[in-house]
Amino acid sequence: MPELIKFKLNGKAVKVNVDSERMLLWVLRTDFGLTGTKYGCGEGFCGACTVLINNIAERSCSIAIKNVKGKEVLTIEGLMKKGKLHPIQKTFAEKDALQCGYCTPGMIMNAYGLLKKKPNPTYEEIVKEMDDNFCRCSAHKRIVEAIQTASKEVGGMK
Repeated sequence: MPELIKFKLNGKAVKVNVDSERMLLWVLRTDFGLTGTKYGCGEGFCGACTVLINNIAERSCSIAIKNVKGKEVLTIEGLMKKGKLHPIQKTFAEKDALQCGYCTPGMIMNAYGLLKKKPNPTYEEIVKEMDDNFCRCSAHKRIVEAIQTASKEVGGMK
């Protein structure tokens, strides 16, 4: 049965009338046309669907839309401001940390979540935090380098 769900999406108040058990991933992609959030495994393991919910990196394929009622959701599309890439997006491109690009939005969102809670993570902390985001192209070394560079650039994100 459809339910009216209100939440903030990329900084804007939104509402959607959908089955409250529908997964956030499909609401973002289908109802809001935000296709940057990718479907990977559908089980919450690969990280391709990672978004931030109230500044915490979460797998949108395993969260029912009813669970974001009244919360803030940030997708990869919400990182760019006034046509400028966020430093994490910029460093991923500069460090060539995006071979096929399919996992990149989830990687970036997970990295953004890490830098929100720990602005200057160590190499080991980055590797540990990113361990559950899968990249089949083997760009892991460049992904870690991009996150290290971004952490220096952002100097603590608010």
